[in-house]
Amino acid sequence: MKRFLFILALAGVAQAQSLTFTPVVQGLQQPLWLTYAPGDASRMFVLEQGGRVRIVQDGKLLQEPFLDVSDLISCCGERGLLGLAFHPNYRQNGLFFLNYTRRGDGATVIARYKVSSSPNRADPQSAQVLLTINQPYANHNGGMIAFGPDGYLYIGMGDGGSAGDPQNNAQNLGSLLGKILRIDVNRSEGSRAYAIPQGNPLVGRPGARPEIWAYGVRNPWRFSFDRETGDLWMGDVGQGRIEEVNFQPASSKGGENYGWRLKEGSQCYNPPSGCERPGLVDPVLEYDHSQGNSITGGYRYRGSLAAALEGAYLYGDFGSGRIWAGRQQNGQWTARVVADTEYNISSFGEDLNGELYVVDYRGAIYRIGSR
Repeated sequence: MKRFLFILALAGVAQAQSLTFTPVVQGLQQPLWLTYAPGDASRMFVLEQGGRVRIVQDGKLLQEPFLDVSDLISCCGERGLLGLAFHPNYRQNGLFFLNYTRRGDGATVIARYKVSSSPNRADPQSAQVLLTINQPYANHNGGMIAFGPDGYLYIGMGDGGSAGDPQNNAQNLGSLLGKILRIDVNRSEGSRAYAIPQGNPLVGRPGARPEIWAYGVRNPWRFSFDRETGDLWMGDVGQGRIEEVNFQPASSKGGENYGWRLKEGSQCYNPPSGCERPGLVDPVLEYDHSQGNSITGGYRYRGSLAAALEGAYLYGDFGSGRIWAGRQQNGQWTARVVADTEYNISSFGEDLNGELYVVDYRGAIYRIGSR
């Protein structure tokens, strides 16, 4: 039996304007992501695709960027400065991490930086490249990086691009493409500037990359950890028919195969029939391209400004601007439209109080509330 159930009923559309969107900042250049440093609720950090990390403080966009790596970046399309994650001990060590596509060849780079003596300026000379992953095509670069509750850095990697995963990277355990990776940035190991957590599921398996935590994803643009449960939620952008939400419980030991390119969502893709394999994990939610064409993963809502959404998983679509709320009912996940916006939803963001934000690629950020 399918593990998902998607509902788009007229009742859901009638309630689609129950959320409010309060402008926080405008005038950004192609914003892709926002986050907060641990323990600091006063400053919002925003990524601009072209290579700048901007600070919003007391509702104002500071003129000087926190960091500008534009000279290192290949942009734009699906390339650029794609991810930012602060170290859990940022207040003590000042370290943070970037995910970007490199000027010249478009390779994915995971790099570590450190704040300068000024809290609003990073030190561009502090850069240390931890990991470089070659990209065969210009699209499907993934881009999300986030620290999990276990303190390890998780990295979302797309399948390498083109269409249909022509190199079958997502199912190839010898490739880092089409995967969720997990690395230990607090240690180096041999020739690596990072270490492999011993709990990673493929450690010691011949021919497999030990960085792999999960596989079979197409382009996991945005994922998040539930701040209350530690569960991992992933929005994986589809091929031509299906957009999907994948789920990994906090109790997981890793190694899940989410199916791409064998399956697109819950449907066979390559081969077009008879695609089932032992251990494939279907999405908990999905929608077809009559509702949108590029999923943006979000968060389980744990704030207080929209109390009716408590515990719901909010996610959206870059193309249609729709926002859904998913809930579990009788063992299955269902979803309804809770907003039908005009935004190009490039990301959601979460502050230290669990409130959620929408990043509009056209240049603005909105805080989500309810009437």
